[in-house]
Amino acid sequence: MKRIAQIAACYLLAAIPLLASDVAILRNGFSIVHQRRATLGSVVRLYTGSDAASYVDIPADQIDHFEKDLTPPAPPSFAPPPLVPAKPQSLDEVINNISSLHHLDPDLVNSVIRAESGFNSRAVSNKGAQGLMQLMPQTASQLGVTNAFDPGANVEGGARYLRELLERYNFDVVKALAAYNAGPHRVERYHGVPPYYETQAYVARIVRDFNRKKLAQRKAAHPQKAQPPAATAAAKPTLSQATP
Repeated sequence: MKRIAQIAACYLLAAIPLLASDVAILRNGFSIVHQRRATLGSVVRLYTGSDAASYVDIPADQIDHFEKDLTPPAPPSFAPPPLVPAKPQSLDEVINNISSLHHLDPDLVNSVIRAESGFNSRAVSNKGAQGLMQLMPQTASQLGVTNAFDPGANVEGGARYLRELLERYNFDVVKALAAYNAGPHRVERYHGVPPYYETQAYVARIVRDFNRKKLAQRKAAHPQKAQPPAATAAAKPTLSQATP
């Protein structure tokens, strides 16, 4: 009689429609979440998925009771928007942004890069200077530049070093350029541009290139009033952004 009552109870439970997931609590302490169930003789078939192929058969006398599954449903997953790679900056943008950061005239930084590397970011001198602004490894390390061949890092380090030299020499551009090329100790030893052909030609080349740009800008702004540039290799060029 007891066995018949158990079977009848299982048939009664199987007849109840399941509107949500249920949990079968087994006598051994385990539980099984299922979508629906059916009683087949002394066995209760628990369907764990929406299809009829996903099920597990449990003897009815091993099931203690059934409960509603109160586990909150998992939030819907949304695919993250595809990452759009940032548009790489042009070298002109890099120079302009970094020059502005260090209060330098971008035309001056541009002229230094032209003289140092000819805009070749992979340039290496016979002395070991690297990148666009030809940073020596020791100087790059002191400036925190870990990759001197990275255009942005190289220009940032070189521009910061140039700004330090300008401040050191009271914004005397010629002395700062000479120190960038030959080293501050030589500029201080000779109280100005050292008597080295390489350094003198270097300074003259940058000043000439810088003045050429400024003259072109003046002609564009005042076609009838353009004047020849005042700066020479031995004179300080006008720098509107390289002042304290």
